[in-house]
Amino acid sequence: MTKYLISSVAAGALLVGVAVAPTSFAQQTTTPPPAEPETMQTQPAPTTPAPADQAQKPPADTTTETAAAGSGYLTQQADDQIATSSYVGQSVYNAADERIGEINDLILKKDGGVEAAVIGVGGFLGIGEKNVAVPFDRIEISEQPDTDALKLMTTETADTLKAAPEFKTKAQLIAERNAAQPVDTSTTGATGTTPATPTQPAPQQ
Repeated sequence: MTKYLISSVAAGALLVGVAVAPTSFAQQTTTPPPAEPETMQTQPAPTTPAPADQAQKPPADTTTETAAAGSGYLTQQADDQIATSSYVGQSVYNAADERIGEINDLILKKDGGVEAAVIGVGGFLGIGEKNVAVPFDRIEISEQPDTDALKLMTTETADTLKAAPEFKTKAQLIAERNAAQPVDTSTTGATGTTPATPTQPAPQQ
């Protein structure tokens, strides 16, 4: 009797285990485990390597480039520089400190430097004045102390300048050459027209 009871209990336990197992398995397969919170990790952007020539080049020096762009330009007049406006209109004196004329113009070389100073001599108030181009190395320049005024002196005299040949500019030479060309008066005869004869007045009756 006892063996039959134990066998019945064991059989019942076995049936319960078989019945519960699928249920437990079904619960485990149908209910997913709670999801773990996802953490977004920001990936660094891929960097492209710079070319070899740019990687080794130092940053550009803008100060040097600005200075180079403005190099060669004068910003102020130096002590050893004289403007041409300081010459024109200045009186010229001889060795005896006598005024012999004034600077009317300067003749410059195309490659730089002053070739001659055009001095107006003779005349009165510009009337009858003659221009003489004196080589510039014959003119000495002295500055007045504490001023920008100049004093020009030369070894020439009034007599040597009056006897010197007159200087003419290119514009004067072209004007004289054009004035010397004869005027063509043959255009009237080339047309082949004969001048009209004057009409005689009708005789009075």
